[in-house]
Amino acid sequence: MAEQIKVAVLGASGRMGSEAVKAVDAAGDLQLVARLGSRDSLQQVLDAGATHIVDLTVPAATEDNVHFAVEHGIHAVVGATGWDASRLTRLQEVLTEHPETGVLIAPNFALGSVLATAFAAKAAQFFESAEIVELHHPNKVDAPSGTAVRTAELMAASRRDHGVGPSPDATETQLPGARGAVVEDIHVHAVRLRGLVAHQEVLLGSAGEQLTIRHDSFDRASFMPGVLLGLRTVASRPGLTHGLDGYLDLGL
Repeated sequence: MAEQIKVAVLGASGRMGSEAVKAVDAAGDLQLVARLGSRDSLQQVLDAGATHIVDLTVPAATEDNVHFAVEHGIHAVVGATGWDASRLTRLQEVLTEHPETGVLIAPNFALGSVLATAFAAKAAQFFESAEIVELHHPNKVDAPSGTAVRTAELMAASRRDHGVGPSPDATETQLPGARGAVVEDIHVHAVRLRGLVAHQEVLLGSAGEQLTIRHDSFDRASFMPGVLLGLRTVASRPGLTHGLDGYLDLGL
């Protein structure tokens, strides 16, 4: 029998973290060796002998957490938000000094969401207009969501590669924020509503037609297969992987 992967969950008392604790604990090939809250010392990760961490904390903490893991040769699967281009660049620099360590930064762990983003990136080149609406629970601290930003970036890159310009928009006057945030020419609209968990619609349009690509997570359990896939794969993929699609053979 293969040796179990020793996992520490950071942010274990949060909504996602508590689900990750249950998922890791229930997996026969994984061993939950530590669960850390916001006030716990990262030394506990080392004391527990963890070889992998799952970071489901907050933007203010995640960068230090992941740098700590990499500097100690611990593989990291990261669902915390806040990983902008500058943070990713700094992480790449740390990883060059620890080339055998793997890090997965995943804006979303739901396999359906990852597929929807990949489909949207592929389809965006064929439509004149493209916008995103993301809908989440009101306790979410960032807007737009990391998933929406990642989707917009991939859609915009696809459109640029195929010579598709920005969506037509004749707006001359507007209230601040009426047209949403703009991520690389893609308008992104954020909804925060009680009763929601995590939802996203990509709206694509051309003359006479519209394509909508929607994904809904109704329960945080939907994210756990992706977390487990990340834990089982990250050690075999040294360096930085941005997006769970990097571990899937989508053929797109």
